[in-house]
Amino acid sequence: MKTKTVATKIALAGLVLMGACARMDHIGKPPTMSPAAESPEHVAMLWQGLPNEVQNQRAVDGSSLWSGSQNSLLGDRRAINKGDILTVAIQIDEEAEISNGTSRSRSSAESLGMPQLLGLPQRLDEHLPDGASSADAVDLSGSSSSKGNGSVKRSEKLELRVAATVVDVLPNGVLAISGKQEVRVNFELRELLVSGYVRPQDISRQNEITYDKIASARISYGGRGQITDVQQPRYGQQVLDAILPF
Repeated sequence: MKTKTVATKIALAGLVLMGACARMDHIGKPPTMSPAAESPEHVAMLWQGLPNEVQNQRAVDGSSLWSGSQNSLLGDRRAINKGDILTVAIQIDEEAEISNGTSRSRSSAESLGMPQLLGLPQRLDEHLPDGASSADAVDLSGSSSSKGNGSVKRSEKLELRVAATVVDVLPNGVLAISGKQEVRVNFELRELLVSGYVRPQDISRQNEITYDKIASARISYGGRGQITDVQQPRYGQQVLDAILPF
């Protein structure tokens, strides 16, 4: 039993230290930015997969004015291959308002008496205290009521642009994209993450795509640093909020 207790304490201490290490990174200095060389976008640019056309044909197309390759004068410059870059425009301006109300009431009454039951009430009353009677043996009544009101009002507005990289081309031609942008101002680091799947035909001639055309879109905009640490409750408080029933 003591061994299990010690192991539990060590595990809790380890969790606390792991959570604290993330904040130790920017104590007395700005938060460290993620290395670009280890990102999936960098890997996709290095390993673009197998070529889709013969090298000789590339040489012929490169010398022709009417070549359909991306390097030609009239070629399509949109992202179509693994490692290509496109721009994602994020313009979210949404509002939602929900209001509801409920009301319920109920009342009930039950009474049971036996004033003349083979003379038993009279005989029973002789043994009851003064003022007590079995004429009304049972008398029950109850009432309940409930009323509730709820409302939700939400407003969101976000306008951002970020460059994303094609990290994979699926067998059906759909492009898997991923993009990350980090902006550090003083001791606060802002991160913008975008990922999802897009169709090549949804990419505009300006090599841009809007967020509403991204399937399974994952958009995250947040930050880390001294300001974010102050705004977040401590780990102990978060644990207590999760387990305390009151």
